[in-house]
Amino acid sequence: MDERKATVLRAVVESFIDTAQPVGSRVISDLAGLDVSAATIRNDMASLEADGYLAQPHTSAGRIPTDAGYRYFVDSLGPGHLNDTEARQITAFFRHAQGQIEQRLADTSRLLSQLTAYAAVVVGPAHDTTTVRSAQLVDLGSGRLILVIVTSSGSIERSMIELESGEQVDPQHLAAASTAINEAFVGASLEGVPTVQNTGDPEVDSLIATTLKSLAPNASQSGDLYVGGAANMAGQFDAVSTVKSVLAVLEEQLLVVGLLGDLVERGLSVAIGSETGVAPLAECAVVVAPYKVDGEQVGSIGVLGPTRMDYPKALAAVHVVSSRLGESLGEAHED
Repeated sequence: MDERKATVLRAVVESFIDTAQPVGSRVISDLAGLDVSAATIRNDMASLEADGYLAQPHTSAGRIPTDAGYRYFVDSLGPGHLNDTEARQITAFFRHAQGQIEQRLADTSRLLSQLTAYAAVVVGPAHDTTTVRSAQLVDLGSGRLILVIVTSSGSIERSMIELESGEQVDPQHLAAASTAINEAFVGASLEGVPTVQNTGDPEVDSLIATTLKSLAPNASQSGDLYVGGAANMAGQFDAVSTVKSVLAVLEEQLLVVGLLGDLVERGLSVAIGSETGVAPLAECAVVVAPYKVDGEQVGSIGVLGPTRMDYPKALAAVHVVSSRLGESLGEAHED
């Protein structure tokens, strides 16, 4: 594509993102700053339409971008930037972020939604990629114990253990069992229950066996999904049926988690229309990025909006928030 047509296409995309109205040659002449006639611009727009980058709604003489037009626009974008207010908002949010990882991820989805005015999705660490950092057995009294596991992603898993005897546990036996469990669990995946070697002490080994028996392998390998700003979708589409379809997709956790995971695996930061592979999202775009904790990719974060999304802002917001989220979760490990 020659530079003038590329300039015309970018102007059409930017105008349509801003106004949601079909774009005519006069508008392009004013926006693009091209020193050519309106007739030349009309010819360029007709050529772009013939090449599949623009379409002409039957109700208007103006053009709108196709998915291919958006794709060309996105691929030609440079690094995006957030304004000072948005940057300060992100800094303040992560400075005061606290609580367990589940709450942080839910809060982060709301932050990203506020920044972009789209629906935001955060996928928590997948259980098959999460390992144990520490495990401790705690006596709650009355024959009840709790196993507290801290994972590599910063999340805390708790499992209740009911002792058949219902009696008080000897503190030394409890400490020995806790030590043996911790040694076996550290570095292991949450997918299954690690094997703990016998200690030779029947009381301690009985405590360990009861604890392991109460643990079930984590069957779900996908991370939990946190959605913020789903209500924003209502104002993004003209057709109520489209809004309902998009909201229905957001309620399908495995579908959304799989979609973001697939895009990250394919190395895509943006999926437009049919590129998502999800039919109800044909009029949507997804911007996604992985986030890492201590250099390890543990989850993904993204926004879902219409194809006429403000891509520069969405890309910048997702990039910055994903980076800061990973840093925040990493710092939580060290506390």
